[in-house]
Amino acid sequence: MIRLTRLNSQPIAVNSDLIKFIENAHDTVLTLLSGEKVIVKERTEEVIDRIIAFRRTVLAGLPAVNPSLAAGNTSHTPDQPDSDSSSEMNLRG
Repeated sequence: MIRLTRLNSQPIAVNSDLIKFIENAHDTVLTLLSGEKVIVKERTEEVIDRIIAFRRTVLAGLPAVNPSLAAGNTSHTPDQPDSDSSSEMNLRG
């Protein structure tokens, strides 16, 4: 969610995943996936900056992804240690 300001100075929180596009006419108009339009005081660039900052915050909280799982490799089962974990155990002694 990003915090913006309606033209009447009322704060509004918008789910940035639901923004279809942003128009920069006289005012900044957000068009949501539902077709609803929201007019805000912030300029288009500021809205985009807030979306980017929000998504960076969300992504920064994610755990590291195992590259083989990210590639769709599901051949590893919990009963079988992968080669990295066995060599890690050898290093630990």
